[in-house]
Amino acid sequence: MQYETIIADREDAVGIIAFNRPEQLNAISIKLREELAEAFQAMSNDDQVRVIILTGNEKAFAAGADIKEMQSKSYMDMYLFDNASRLQAILQNCRNPVIAAVSGYALGGGCELAMMCDFILAAENAKFGQPEVSIGALPGWGGTQRLTGLVGKSKAMDMCLTGRMMDAREAEYSGLVSRVFPVEGFLDEVRQIAARIASNSAPINRMIKECINQSLETNLQSGLLFEHRQFQSVFATEDQKEGMSAFVEKRKPRWKNS
Repeated sequence: MQYETIIADREDAVGIIAFNRPEQLNAISIKLREELAEAFQAMSNDDQVRVIILTGNEKAFAAGADIKEMQSKSYMDMYLFDNASRLQAILQNCRNPVIAAVSGYALGGGCELAMMCDFILAAENAKFGQPEVSIGALPGWGGTQRLTGLVGKSKAMDMCLTGRMMDAREAEYSGLVSRVFPVEGFLDEVRQIAARIASNSAPINRMIKECINQSLETNLQSGLLFEHRQFQSVFATEDQKEGMSAFVEKRKPRWKNS
């Protein structure tokens, strides 16, 4: 499918969605949100896709919402036409691992979108921030909630109340980012990581994702029980038999994804 504001492609088992509004630093417009939701839904429904990468360009992942489009909206405009919630729900319900590959600016909604992904890989030039306070607003897409969970109350307060940007190294140190890479060859590094994940058993990848997400929604005892039941359930899969047989026989597993 052809899109106006994004580019969606597949490389073997890795789906790649890239923002494509370079002149606007990939500002997140209504149209972009709609197309992003469609692309994620299509890739979630594609049995050939095992991992999804969300990225921008070297200068900007996404530098926030399209303020020119938003500034004249009323409360009822925002309340009645809420396609942002649809996109968020699709991302939350995506069973495949989703990687945010951030180079350049990830501000406002861009930072929030990155945090909706399962983990963030950053180029050395990445900058993260929630600068909404500087335009008389506040984060509305998880910036006060996910950011606090990832970096803690003190740093989240600092970022949201001052609007300052966090560089890639601080983001890694603070737990917002998983790993940082040089700008040159950054997306190639991300592709290799995605391909490594895609080479695993698809059902096991999904179970791991479910378990980790469950830890954010429940207490430790309930989370441990959920994990233990998932661990027991893998012994009903063909991939558990194949994986352990391959280990004993000192060969690579040939996953059946079942």
